Amino acid sequence: MTDMPLESIRNFSIIAHIDHGKSTLADRLIQACGALTQREMHAQVLDNMDIERERGITIKAQTVRLHYKAKDGKTYILNLMDTPGHVDFAYEVSRSLAACEGSLLVVDASQGVEAQTLANVYQAIDANHEIVPVLNKVDLPAADVEKTKEQIEEIIGIPVDDAIGVSAKTGLNIDKVLEALVTRLPPPKGNLDAPLQALLVDSWYDTYLGVIILVRIKEGRLKKGMRIRMMSNNINYHVEQIGVFTPHMREVESLGAGEIGFINAAIKTVADCHVGDTITDDRRPAGKPLAGFKPSIPVVWCGLYPMNADDFEKLRESLGKLQLNDASFHYEPETSAALGFGFRCGFLGLLHLEIIQERLSREFDLNLIATAPSVVYHLYKRDGTIEDLHNPADMPDSNLIEQIEEPWIKASILVPDEYLGAVLGLCTERRGQQVDLTYVGVRAMVIYRLPLNEVVFDFYDRLKSATRGYASFDYHMDGYEESDLVRISILVNQEPVDALAFVAHRSVAETRARAICAKLKDLIPRQLFKIAIQAAIGGRVIARETIGALSKDVTAKCYGGDISRKRKLLEKQKEGKKRMRQFGKVEIPQSVFLAALKIDR
Repeated sequence: MTDMPLESIRNFSIIAHIDHGKSTLADRLIQACGALTQREMHAQVLDNMDIERERGITIKAQTVRLHYKAKDGKTYILNLMDTPGHVDFAYEVSRSLAACEGSLLVVDASQGVEAQTLANVYQAIDANHEIVPVLNKVDLPAADVEKTKEQIEEIIGIPVDDAIGVSAKTGLNIDKVLEALVTRLPPPKGNLDAPLQALLVDSWYDTYLGVIILVRIKEGRLKKGMRIRMMSNNINYHVEQIGVFTPHMREVESLGAGEIGFINAAIKTVADCHVGDTITDDRRPAGKPLAGFKPSIPVVWCGLYPMNADDFEKLRESLGKLQLNDASFHYEPETSAALGFGFRCGFLGLLHLEIIQERLSREFDLNLIATAPSVVYHLYKRDGTIEDLHNPADMPDSNLIEQIEEPWIKASILVPDEYLGAVLGLCTERRGQQVDLTYVGVRAMVIYRLPLNEVVFDFYDRLKSATRGYASFDYHMDGYEESDLVRISILVNQEPVDALAFVAHRSVAETRARAICAKLKDLIPRQLFKIAIQAAIGGRVIARETIGALSKDVTAKCYGGDISRKRKLLEKQKEGKKRMRQFGKVEIPQSVFLAALKIDR
């Protein structure tokens, strides 16, 4: 394969809010460049996971190399990266942006600028990207191109004189987008003769080939047969295969500075690959590694346990393979008295948690129980030590704690004016503090500070219900603050169930405790004795429900005769039930945990 000069390469990503048409635009660009035949084309070509197609969302950033013959007669290589739009996958977006020099900012002309549009465009500006605004869905009757242009200038502050109006569905003006890519985006910089510096952008596990790595070559050249070194751990590998995605995997002999492709170096150990690592030539290493990526910090934690205890090792292997493919996912082993051996897992949000659970079920055939999601609290103990609390069951006695700090977020909510009251009411109910309220046309942009603990359960659902789906929501972490938090323990027949413990603000503790006790009353099967379900803060019970005993008619065999005979049998039964209540064990089926901890999204 002959070398393409750097001036003929363009590396770009497509960024947008959810459902604004990123993946459909990527389909049209692939089609216009003839990368796939008409027979091979299907909707959302780059969304190659079943779960992405079913939900209509992009979860993993995907890359494809296209060849485009421009109007000036030159042939260009376009390396396209389609990115997710949901806030939970922002880490995927940041990694993709680090591998590119420019971005196509897609805005739905019928919806206008949304919260995630802002978040993604700011990430692109931080990465020093040249941005080309693209107004999608201009063929819809509801499209308002001029109003959308105004919003882009007012809210984002980038010029829109040369914004391109397109329809990704019909292919309208796709040729203009391709011309804008080659004329308005800068080519990559790099020196082919310098020592090799390649950025490890992504990695995944292939059953037949082992670990496959996606790289962006910053300096030098990566050749087949070369001995490479990972700069973070100084481990060497022999490059067996180099290739590019067209979008099919296609082998090439080498990759030069400015190019994006994949390598296979027979890496068997999942732990040896670190996203953001620098790959260099073992014989002629680079002087220093590339800047890499900031490590992602999980904001939501929950326990994952196999339904069948024998699947523990299979779960450990599966989590390792998933972490290779998703660097924002964290896990560590833990044990629970109720659920046995499992893992404490960290996620960037509830959708991320849900997707990981689904992928473990589909890709690795695992049946799992997830405990209630919780956030990370900072505990300041009276002995002067500071601890991070991931699991509410591990919270020490309140006498040992000086203070607890909880994480706060800064949320941006864009909402039509008519639903503003409902949004303000919801944020106030969740202990929110209003920071700002501005108007863009008939839409309000509300900035609120909220405790993350109040957001992780059902805030997003409640927001969508209150605004009939018209609100868009984005957030970023905004530090820790001291708060009056308590651990609520759930006791079944006086026995604490650690998997159901949770942390809440004292003001809402009683309401939440009553709700979970009422839910458990309907879920736990009845026994031959009464079962008390209690919620307690320390030694004080704040909510209680009682499951009535199953009645057995012990007098059924008495036909007539003296009443004292019946009384004697009933007294005997009463004594037996008292003894059972004292010594009887309540076996809680795993389906109860599943239903009690389930978050309906």
